[in-house]
Amino acid sequence: MLKPVTPPRILTGVCGLDHILQGGLPRGGLYLIEGQPGSAKTTLALQYLLTGAENDEPTLLISLSETKKELETFAASHGWSLDGIEIMDLSDLWRIMGDEGKQSVFYSSEVELMEVIKLIETRIDEIQPTRLVIDSLSEFRHLAGSDAVYRLNMDVLKPHLIAENRTAIMVDTLSSPDTYSLHTLVHGVISLSFSSPEVGPYRRQLLIQKIRGVKFMEGLHDFEVMTGKLAVYPRLTATSTPQAEPRRLGQACSGIEELDAILGGGLDRGTSTLIMGPAGSGKSTMAAQFADAAGKRGEKVAMYLFDEHLDTVMARSDGIGLDTAAQLSGGSLTIQAIDPMEMSPGKFAHLVRTSVEQGATMVVIDSLTGYVTSMGDFVSLRLQIRNLLSYLAERNVATLLISVQHGLFGAAHAPGGDISYIADNVVLFRYFEHKGDVRRALSVFKRRAGRHERTIREIDFSPAGINVGPPLTEFRGVLRGTPDFDGSLEDD
Repeated sequence: MLKPVTPPRILTGVCGLDHILQGGLPRGGLYLIEGQPGSAKTTLALQYLLTGAENDEPTLLISLSETKKELETFAASHGWSLDGIEIMDLSDLWRIMGDEGKQSVFYSSEVELMEVIKLIETRIDEIQPTRLVIDSLSEFRHLAGSDAVYRLNMDVLKPHLIAENRTAIMVDTLSSPDTYSLHTLVHGVISLSFSSPEVGPYRRQLLIQKIRGVKFMEGLHDFEVMTGKLAVYPRLTATSTPQAEPRRLGQACSGIEELDAILGGGLDRGTSTLIMGPAGSGKSTMAAQFADAAGKRGEKVAMYLFDEHLDTVMARSDGIGLDTAAQLSGGSLTIQAIDPMEMSPGKFAHLVRTSVEQGATMVVIDSLTGYVTSMGDFVSLRLQIRNLLSYLAERNVATLLISVQHGLFGAAHAPGGDISYIADNVVLFRYFEHKGDVRRALSVFKRRAGRHERTIREIDFSPAGINVGPPLTEFRGVLRGTPDFDGSLEDD
């Protein structure tokens, strides 16, 4: 049996896309970028050419839809210069072809597409580019007049486009199902799409439909158009990047003996913990305690806020005696506020992965409710969270997810309840009333890696820190929020 041969690659210049392609496009192929108008096809094609120009490669852009001046104006909006890219402007066929081309933009029957093909072949022979882009094929289809003529001429042009180990990209709008598709002609297809949610900016996604001869990351990948570049965020999987080091044993402790005892010693590394409870019950404060303890051990913690501001976190941490400002200034803690309406799932996964690759051993997502909002309706909630937690587990990261439950007393419901089976540990906070006072209770419902304390304990927060009381053995119904008193409880 012959060994598989990996073809040489050519980088597109779009870092995330090259990662999805596992090294770039196979050199010497013909590729199609397709999508609806406004999906950033031209931006991607220009970035591909600019990468070649930066490496002193001969590059050629054959423009059938925009003039050279329009292209230069568009490039300037990104801070790009098209110097080093040869531009063949075919947007005005009447000027190029003389009397034979009069009104050809409107009446394709008056111009033979073969004449345009010959002009392109001649220019390619003169430039001998290693990178070539045709933008866009919709003009070819218009000139051909019929699918039969269009297909014949594209078959004629193809060998010239990829001769001399040349790598060519063709840009096209999405064609209707009843028109001829170039998918069978090309070696690879990259599809770009975008949608407009009710709130927030466009959500853009990229899909590799096929690349002959190589493996690539399948599925939809988020991307965004930024000034100066196209940023692609590969879909996060547990095997997206190699594991940094062998799986570590041990636990991430909170620094509070009673709290760690409830959790069976602390949070196991490489596990996820779902902290659930109503608003104000102490979920975020508990996460801050674990983050502070990790920082004091010399570890790095990345905290993502979907519902709060940094000032709120600082004030709450100061209220229990944590020096969060010192952790931030020392670099052991990073806190980033996330606007759920502006953040796509892929971009958020990219932020988390970057933090982990920079050494973070603990990740806090506060809250899961905001995270769910950021994903919108076009990804599976369970699958997205599962992929994120699987990746973090493979990287030995202790993950804390905060889930806000609706309702202060009685039955409580939360988005986290639907994914509690995915988390390795589940910690529940509840309010209860005793002698006219509203108090807090803490219990551990689940710990996948081992035993844990099954009692319900009162928990209190003060400037002196977090105080975990003895088990509430004299109450029934604490978790319902309507406890019955079965004994005596001395007040503090």
